[in-house]
Amino acid sequence: MAAGNNNKPQNIDNHFDVVVVGGGASGMMAAAQASLRGKRVLLLEKNKRLGEKLKISGGGRCNITNAEHDQRKLLSKYGKAEQFLYSTFAQFGVAGTFSFFEERELPLVVEASKRAFPKTQKASDVVRTLEAALAIGKVTIKTLTPITKILCDGKEITGVVSKSGTYTADSYILATGGMSHPETGSTGDGFGWLRSLGHTVIAPSPEIVPLSTKESWSHALKGISIPEAKVTFYMNNKRAFARKGPLLFTHFGISGPLVLNASGAVADLLQEGEVTARIDCFPQMDERELETHILKIFDAEKNKLFKNVFRKIAPTGTHTVLLRLLPQIDLQKKVHSITKEERKLVIQLLKGLPLTIDALLGLDKAVVADGGVPLEEMDMKTMRSKRFKNLLITGDLLHIRRPSGGYSLQLCWTTGFVAGTHA
Repeated sequence: MAAGNNNKPQNIDNHFDVVVVGGGASGMMAAAQASLRGKRVLLLEKNKRLGEKLKISGGGRCNITNAEHDQRKLLSKYGKAEQFLYSTFAQFGVAGTFSFFEERELPLVVEASKRAFPKTQKASDVVRTLEAALAIGKVTIKTLTPITKILCDGKEITGVVSKSGTYTADSYILATGGMSHPETGSTGDGFGWLRSLGHTVIAPSPEIVPLSTKESWSHALKGISIPEAKVTFYMNNKRAFARKGPLLFTHFGISGPLVLNASGAVADLLQEGEVTARIDCFPQMDERELETHILKIFDAEKNKLFKNVFRKIAPTGTHTVLLRLLPQIDLQKKVHSITKEERKLVIQLLKGLPLTIDALLGLDKAVVADGGVPLEEMDMKTMRSKRFKNLLITGDLLHIRRPSGGYSLQLCWTTGFVAGTHA
C-alpha cells in the first residue's frame, strides 16, 4: 500500500476525469458532485458495498448533521481547525446538507442537541440516497477493488494501482477514511499513502470513544438509555468536570453523546489518578423537586409494594437493576411505610449513581479518531493538497478534532462536496 515515484504508467486500463478512492460518506458525496458537473468519474471501494461505516453510524440511524445554522457556533466545535473551515463551509454547510437529502426525498428530523437524522431513522436510506445520486451522474463504481499503490512523478499523481489494473485521471480524490471502526474497512490505508507522498500525517488517537466501567450493575443495563442525564467526573475523589446529554449503558460500561464528548477529558484524568463518576438521572430537578415528584407517586400508590412503585420513579428500564443498589430498604415494604431517611436514599441514588471508570475503549470502538494531514498542508477552499495540484483529500484523512452529534458527518459532506466541485 505504498506510493511510488513513477512516470505516467503505460498500458493504461482506464482514464477518467476524476478517480475517487473510498466509497464512504465523503467519497460518495465527492463522486456525486463531480459527476453532476459532467465529469466522468470512477469510484473505487475495497469493500463489497459502499457506505459500510455509514450504515452503522448513529446506532444504525445515521446522525447526518447537527442543525446548528449559526456558522460561527458550528465551526467553533471543530477546535483549532475553525479558522481553516470558513471558506469550506461557505460553499456547502448545514443548509446544503438539508437541501441535498430533502431534495432527494429523504426528509430529516431534528432531535435533542440539534442532532439531525433521516425521518425514516434508517442509515441504510442515507446510503441509498447517495447511491441514487451516483447513478444519476453515471459514476462508474468498482467495489472489492483495494488500491495497492499510488503513482506520482513528484509534481502530480499519475495513477492508482489495484489488482484489477491501473486507473488514471486528471484529478484524484482520496477519501479512504481514518481508523475508527476498522471492521468497516477504515484501517488507515490513506495515512500510509499520504506519508509516502511526502505529506505530514499526525498519528490518530481514539478521540470519541465509550468508557469502560468497573461496576457490574452498569453492564447489566446494557442497551438502556437515559435521554437527558448529567455525569460528574472525579479524579482522586475531587470534582473535575460535568457533562449533560443522552447516556447509553453498554455491556462494557457507558456510551452515548454525553460520554463520547467527555472521553478526551477523561483520558487526561486517567493518566493522573483514579477516575470515578456519578450519574444524575434527573438533572432537570434539584433534590427537593425530585422528592416532591416522588411523594406524589407515593401518595397515589401508598398501599403498593416499594419494589413495584420504584418502577414509576426510576428511568425507564432501570428499576430492576437499580433496586440492587438499595440494600438498606426492604423491597417488600409498602410505600406508606417508607421512612423519610429511606426516601432520601432513593433520591441520593437517582441523583448520583456511582461508577468507577476503568479505561477508554480503543480505535475499534471509536466513533471518530483524529489524526491525518494538518490543514496547513491543504488549500481548504478547494480541498487540494498543496504538494500535488491534482490530489484532493477529504473527511477523516484530515486532522480535525470534533465532537459527536453530527459534526463528523457534516465534515464529510462538506469536504466531499467541495472536493467534487473543484476536481
